[in-house]
Amino acid sequence: MSSSVFANLEEGAKIEVFALTATYNSDPFKDKVNLSVGAYRTADGKPWVLPVVRATETKVATDSTLNHEYIPVTGLEAFTKASTLLLLGEESKAIKENRAVGVQSLSGTGALKIGAEFLARKLGRSVVYFSDPTWENHFKVFAGAGFTTIKEYRYWDPVSRAINFAGLLEDLNNAPENAVIVLHACAHNPTGCDPTEEQWKQIADLMEKKKLFPFFDSAYQGFASGDPIRDAFAVRYFESRGFELLCAQSYAKNFGLYSERIGNLVVVQKDSSTSAAVLSQLTLIVRATYSTPPAYGARVVSTILSNPDLREEWMNCIRMMSSRIQQMRQALFGELTKLKTPGTWNHIVDQIGMFSYTGLNEQQVKLLINEYHIYLLSTGRINMCGLNENNVVYVAQAIHKAVTTINSKI
Repeated sequence: MSSSVFANLEEGAKIEVFALTATYNSDPFKDKVNLSVGAYRTADGKPWVLPVVRATETKVATDSTLNHEYIPVTGLEAFTKASTLLLLGEESKAIKENRAVGVQSLSGTGALKIGAEFLARKLGRSVVYFSDPTWENHFKVFAGAGFTTIKEYRYWDPVSRAINFAGLLEDLNNAPENAVIVLHACAHNPTGCDPTEEQWKQIADLMEKKKLFPFFDSAYQGFASGDPIRDAFAVRYFESRGFELLCAQSYAKNFGLYSERIGNLVVVQKDSSTSAAVLSQLTLIVRATYSTPPAYGARVVSTILSNPDLREEWMNCIRMMSSRIQQMRQALFGELTKLKTPGTWNHIVDQIGMFSYTGLNEQQVKLLINEYHIYLLSTGRINMCGLNENNVVYVAQAIHKAVTTINSKI
């Protein structure tokens, strides 16, 4: 018998965040802490189904008028309209003039994928810039979609532990015309550092002058600050300036619908006359990728966003989640300050959203994992939701030990 066609296939690299979680789950140590996975946790360290989501799920499940027929390739219209409105706002000229269209996707990753394929295969774009650092999956998604030149613009300054804004502007200024620039709409992953409103305006000025194309990744609207309007500032500002743009929306974090894979790709155009062509091409991309999107998550989100009472309940939920994250930032900062841990730790409270880029190096991270059973990414990124009143002191003491044991530039 001939050898298998798969005999010489090499095993692919493990996905770090999932590998860490698997190791964490099998670790018998009673005080273990998981700061790696990008999901919200309660003060008890448990996953949380938003009460308004749970109630809406029951309503959807018991609605005898609903069935399991396919929904349109571009998604549930009630969802895409509500989602696009959440992003751009009621005063959006693009919405009023029918220049903004939405296409339902498999969460934010799916929106990035179909958007990237649309730009590469239908509009001939080949150059994309990501922030340094960025969400690691950005590289895989855009390379797989057909982008051949993948570059980075400076973002994180390890010395100041803040945005290297001068470097960012210089790199964007050197980008070629028509390059696609991926921008984090809010709660930058992994650093937690966002541009100020004034800095966003400078970025827009430069991108307009250089004719660069913005592709926003909006994974945390409402979840970052507790205010969906504040978290949408950058996208809404670019839209108000007349930019054509793409934006990938995710409802994993802000609705807690991680496994339902519900997202939306928003396309803002200069003129509504191009909408039919845009939607037709995106329809063909979706059809060839996963044919049609799932209905369940779209029904849950659209029901909540379209009902004023349910929407207010959701707003209360995201305010609570955002507030707990901010409290944990203050708690960790306070414990490290109390321990007189070498270096400055202000960046922990200055950052926003789920993640904090601690500044811990790879050797310090290994010590935390191997000796203290505290699981975090090798970059030093931690999920603040993994902290609670029961473990924050332990985590701070472990960080203190790692920093004082292993030389650091923090």
